[in-house]
Amino acid sequence: MPSSEQFDTQLPKLLCPYCQSPLLPDAKTWLCDGSLNAKGMRHPFDVARQGYVNLLPVQNKKSKDPGDSQQSINARHRFLSQGFYQPLQQAIAGLVNQNSEYLAEVVQSKLNIQTWLDVGCGEGYYTGGIAEALATTRANNSCLIALDISKPAVATTARVAKQNQRLWYQVKEYKSNTKTTAIYPMVASASHLPLVDNSLEAISTIFSPILPEEFARVLKSGGRLLIAKPDSGHLQSMREALFDEVRPHDSDKFLEELAPYFKEVATHKVSADLVLEKQALADLLTMTPYSYRAKAEKREALLTSTEHQPFETTARFAVYELVKL
Repeated sequence: MPSSEQFDTQLPKLLCPYCQSPLLPDAKTWLCDGSLNAKGMRHPFDVARQGYVNLLPVQNKKSKDPGDSQQSINARHRFLSQGFYQPLQQAIAGLVNQNSEYLAEVVQSKLNIQTWLDVGCGEGYYTGGIAEALATTRANNSCLIALDISKPAVATTARVAKQNQRLWYQVKEYKSNTKTTAIYPMVASASHLPLVDNSLEAISTIFSPILPEEFARVLKSGGRLLIAKPDSGHLQSMREALFDEVRPHDSDKFLEELAPYFKEVATHKVSADLVLEKQALADLLTMTPYSYRAKAEKREALLTSTEHQPFETTARFAVYELVKL
């Protein structure tokens, strides 16, 4: 494995997905140093015009275009930009810079720069909230890795970050008196994170994969893990309109798998009352599994009902805060 001396202390500690050599970001091409390649070959990864880098080897793909489709990403972007899930975004942002007895010394005290990973970043709605919150932490500067297996998702995240001058190459200087958050959007697999062991201060996974061993590998001791999941009763009235039988969400089922590696600190409940016109409801359906699980006639009947009055439902979430043992 690469040594810590091989990395710039101001950059995230990235690995080449092919040879595991240190991977060094640049404005046009990310290039590994080839130190762990038997032939000394340096693998290049070009920066797309939107501002992201594809670090997903073909052998790690389970399909030609893995992850969320462009249609799903567009629907989610329209829906979230209207603020329907803003209470959840604000709750997560509030936890980003919240001190706790477990983290005061290990993570936040006297820390010059911290690196945060947002797994399954999607179109970047929550990533943006995390980026803003990181700028208010005790760390002088922060690296925020926005990772998703979906290329359309990461492209959207990168495009927004670029517009806001937050991409890593746009944040040209780290100054002790100026706090910044540099975003590194990348297409990669959450089960094969291109990151050095024990190199992260925090991970967030919002309606995204939970991989206990891989998360524990890349997090430092005492590092944070924030998980957001649908809570009991999430979109209950919408699900009742779509399905003959509605099974309750089991938000806690993954905690047993995390227990060998993480300690649960707190669970936070968040809810949002939704009043949806036809387009917003259609977008919500498209960005959830209900779009293809429900019968077409029930889906159409639900959408048609909004021609008379908006559809009302409640989104309920559970946000889990854990630390690595």
